[in-house]
Amino acid sequence: MNGKIAWVTGGGSGIGQASAVELARGGATVVVSGRRADALSETAALIKQAGGKGEAEAVDTADKQAVERAGAAILARHGRIDVLVNCAGTNVPKRFFKDLAAADWDRVVGVNLNGALYCTLAVLPSMRSRRDGLVIHVVSYFARYQSYLGGAAYNASKQALCALVHQINIEEGMHGIRGCAIHPGETVTPLQKARPKPPSPEDQAKMLKMEDLGRVVRFIAESPAHVCVNEIVVTPTWNRLILGGGEMLLAPKIE
Repeated sequence: MNGKIAWVTGGGSGIGQASAVELARGGATVVVSGRRADALSETAALIKQAGGKGEAEAVDTADKQAVERAGAAILARHGRIDVLVNCAGTNVPKRFFKDLAAADWDRVVGVNLNGALYCTLAVLPSMRSRRDGLVIHVVSYFARYQSYLGGAAYNASKQALCALVHQINIEEGMHGIRGCAIHPGETVTPLQKARPKPPSPEDQAKMLKMEDLGRVVRFIAESPAHVCVNEIVVTPTWNRLILGGGEMLLAPKIE
C-alpha cells in the first residue's frame, strides 16, 4: 500500500475507522470522510498513533454535490485515488413496515445506496484513466441472507448495493477496476444503538469487532491487481439464530 491513496467514507467510527487505521498501517495515505468533524479528528489521531498518514474530508455522502466536491478536492491534492472504501451506512429504530416512515426510508437508502453510488462515480473516471483502481463497499450479511432484523430500507439498500458491486466488475473490469462487497455478520459498532432492542453486552462479546473487518479490508486492498475478491462473507464463529434464518421465530422479542 506504500504510496497509494485511499478514501474511506464513514471513517469517523466503526468499521470505517478501523479500516482507515489498518490501511494507514499498510502504508497508504488515508483520507477519511464523514459528517462529524470531531469523529474524523479522532480517526486522524489514531492513524498518526499507528505511524500512518491521514487527512479528514468532512462530507455527507447522501449529498451528491458534496461528494463531488470532496472527491475533486482529494484528487486535486493527491492526483489519484487508488482505493475507495465505502463504510458509510445507517439504519433507523422504526424499521419495520408497521411504523416505517417514508422519510426514514429515504434517509437509509440515501446513505446506504445513493451515497455509495455518488462516491463510486466520483472516483471511477480517474481510476479508468489510470486503468487501475479498487472499490470496496462494506455491505451486509443481510444482503446475502434474508433477515427480519435489518428492516425494509436497510435490507433493500444493502441488496441493491451488492448488485452495484457486481456491476462495477462487469463494466469496469476491462479498465483494470475491481469491485468488492464485504458482507459482515453481527459486528460491534455504534450502528447497533439504532436497533429496536440493542444487543446485550453478553451478545456483543461474541460478535465481530470492527478491527476484524479492518483487517479484512486491508487484505483485499493489498491483493495484487490480477486478483478480484468479488464478495466475502465474514461472520462471528458464534452465529445467533438471528443470523441463521430463524429470526422470524423471535420477531416479537427482537422488537
